[in-house]
Amino acid sequence: MNRASRHLRANALVLAWLVAAAAATLVHRVLPEPGWVLVHLPLLGAVSTAILVWSQHFADTLLRHPAPPRALAVRLALHTAGALAVVAGHLTARPAVLVAGALAVAAAAVAQVVGIRRQRRGALPSRFGHLVRAYVAAGALLVPGVACGVAMAAAGPAPADYARWYVAHVVLTLLGWVGVTVAGTLVVLWPTILHTRIDEVAERTAVRSLQLLVGGVLVAAAGPAVGVRAVTCVGVGVVMVGVGLVARVLVRQARGAPPVTFAAGSVGAAVVWWGASVLALGVVVASAPDWQAVVPRLSALAPATVAGFAAQVLGGALAYLLPVVLGGGPAVARAVAAELDRAGVVRVVLLNGALVVFVLPAPSLVRVAASVLALVTGAWFLVLVVRAVLVARRAVPAPAVPPVAARSAPPDPVARAVQRARRRGAASLAAGVLLVTVAVAAAGDPVAAGLTRVTTTTAQAAAADGAATGRTTTVDVEAHEMRFVPDRVEVPAGDRLVLRVTNVDAGVHDLVLDGGATSGRLAPGQTATVDVGVVGADLAGWCSVAGHRLMGMTLDVVAVGAPATPAAAATDDATAGHAGHAGEGTGTSDDVPAADLLDLMARPGAGFVARDPALAPVDGSTTHRVTLRVTETVQEVAPGVTRTAWTFGGTAPGPVLHGRVGDTFVVTLVNDGTIGHSVDLHAGALAPDDVMRTIAPGERLTYTFTATRSGIWMYHCSTMPMSLHIANGMLGAVVVDPPGLPPVDHEYVLVQHELYLGAQGGLADEAALAAGDPTLVVFNGYAHQYRDRPLEVSTGDRVRVWVLDAGPNRSSSFHVVGGQFDTVYREGDWTLRDGGSTGTGGAQVLALGAAEGGFVELTFPEAGTYPFVTHVMGDAERGALGRFLVTDP
Repeated sequence: MNRASRHLRANALVLAWLVAAAAATLVHRVLPEPGWVLVHLPLLGAVSTAILVWSQHFADTLLRHPAPPRALAVRLALHTAGALAVVAGHLTARPAVLVAGALAVAAAAVAQVVGIRRQRRGALPSRFGHLVRAYVAAGALLVPGVACGVAMAAAGPAPADYARWYVAHVVLTLLGWVGVTVAGTLVVLWPTILHTRIDEVAERTAVRSLQLLVGGVLVAAAGPAVGVRAVTCVGVGVVMVGVGLVARVLVRQARGAPPVTFAAGSVGAAVVWWGASVLALGVVVASAPDWQAVVPRLSALAPATVAGFAAQVLGGALAYLLPVVLGGGPAVARAVAAELDRAGVVRVVLLNGALVVFVLPAPSLVRVAASVLALVTGAWFLVLVVRAVLVARRAVPAPAVPPVAARSAPPDPVARAVQRARRRGAASLAAGVLLVTVAVAAAGDPVAAGLTRVTTTTAQAAAADGAATGRTTTVDVEAHEMRFVPDRVEVPAGDRLVLRVTNVDAGVHDLVLDGGATSGRLAPGQTATVDVGVVGADLAGWCSVAGHRLMGMTLDVVAVGAPATPAAAATDDATAGHAGHAGEGTGTSDDVPAADLLDLMARPGAGFVARDPALAPVDGSTTHRVTLRVTETVQEVAPGVTRTAWTFGGTAPGPVLHGRVGDTFVVTLVNDGTIGHSVDLHAGALAPDDVMRTIAPGERLTYTFTATRSGIWMYHCSTMPMSLHIANGMLGAVVVDPPGLPPVDHEYVLVQHELYLGAQGGLADEAALAAGDPTLVVFNGYAHQYRDRPLEVSTGDRVRVWVLDAGPNRSSSFHVVGGQFDTVYREGDWTLRDGGSTGTGGAQVLALGAAEGGFVELTFPEAGTYPFVTHVMGDAERGALGRFLVTDP
């Protein structure tokens, strides 16, 4: 097999990984851990494979002593198998597969280190032979980086230890394996792309920068090892100096030979993203309150690091090197290069512009549009690579842009001016496409983009005598921390009232007044003018975002001098119910009270399937990775009765998580809703500041904790007003088995919670919620579902029932009619076990307050139907009733 064929096959692996990464991006919403996948497919797969291929290529060239062809083939096979095993092991929660894959990846790196060192010992004298030390150092740094990754994924350390392994893993792999390799390669690659020479200054700088980069990475990785973030900051600072030295040389060379190709533009932009990523890493580590807070903040660097730095430097290198290694003669090489350089300026501007928009705090829809634009631009390059390979195989020059003249040729001022004009035109075109994309996306969500300036005029009743004064009263009102400031506005009766409403809070608010005058939804920092009209009577105002009125976000407009009138109160009463449902995502609400459709004796249709309450067994893994995706969906809660639920994972209650003491849970919250949400997992003990923060629509966060205490624990949304988010369905259970828990024949989980139904298909009734007057009290989201779909067991079977009272307001007293509990476990300990000290003890209820939980165990002595209820009988009659259907075996 000739050299060109070997390189083509090797780079086919790189392209396969890139295609897999692009495909994963398209379907990332359905992937179990999209963030992890979208980082590791391009970095562990494409970039690492390319490093193995091109490090060997440059080592062969610089040392003038080619390595045996089989050596690279073995490394690539080992690395590819290992990378695939790491991905498969991680996604399927199989630690053994992951560890085996990681060992293979590390072995490939070690083989490269050993191979290049041996190659160097037998090499001929060469001016640039010393540069291969970068590849040796990079491979050596990857090995401990892989070990850190294994410790995170397979060992399941405590959250604080996990965070330290995470930081060390990022430093050693991204700054070490990738960064050091890039620095060593650019010494030769960049001037070659620019068709300029490597002077002595560049050589000396290369040696110093390599020392700084390797030394800085080692120091930065030592920070997590000793538990001192300042050490990591110092190491990152040293790395930043090394990156600065590299960049200074590149800029100096570019001044003498301006970059005009896609390869040059892509590599140059990648270096900018490299420096920005290193700087941002240092800032994140320095500013975080502790190691745990570093982890979610570093996830924001992934787009800049993966797409901006790693993918772009890979694309630029391939665009220049493929024509060189594919061969076919000068004419074919020029044709291949021209194919890869098609619309180069447009692609560079589009990709980098889209990445800048994505990493900025832009609205969700704008960021989605930017990510799609970046993905399309990246896919464009993959298509050009395939076309270039076809050109090389045909060995016929393809129609292309005329090649850039050699540097030695006399410059043609006219031709150069034409080329500069074409590049400026292409850059302007790309910028225009980017601006149009952003503008269209912003128009699709103008409130979040801060573009809406609402001026709503609604004429109110004039003064009682019918005479308007002709005067205008203007008042500035701020929305801040669930309050309007001021929350009382006095206006002389008959005056025209104009309110300038500014949202100075971090979330979205609005102002709605009796009669319909409204500011519209206001993004943070946005101002709207509300022309209320002539005021002749008192008016009530409120924020209509779900729950905000319940939290006291109201405004009173007092008409000074107007006679007392019940009009305002009547209007308030008439609109109060609607306002309670005016938040985003109210679904199909048609203002028909759901309670009017409720018939607690009705039976669900034949096709109704009750929620399976059986507790799934714990798998063999000690690390449980869960994605809780916030969605808004219409849910049936009784026959013919629906509500809009805010859900974790599409169900309310959310999925039951199950593990053992000592297990680690990695929970990823993805907000696909329309307002901010959060998650509070009672099963974890850690500072709530970061992991329990509210995230905006389109955002995600990762919440990692180790279960150190057993019991059934509640999880819920902790965004204010918390009661409304829980009442709308954002609740669930985490079961942590006590050590030595014996097996039983049947194990169930029942989550009791309240439903405060408003309009049919709408959100919870806030007034009823505030009064603690639920419409329904249910087990697992549906009234009487286990009355109509009983739980079937046999006589003599041992049954364990875990019960969580998720509230948000009422207590539970779980009871099985006709049954007696011989074991009761409540809030982390047995209150009765196997009949207690006498052996004959029993219990009739498991009494729980809101957010408390436990389990009971019993056997049924004879066949029959045994109802189970909360013995708060009014709540049982509201829907918290089910049945065990017991038959003889």
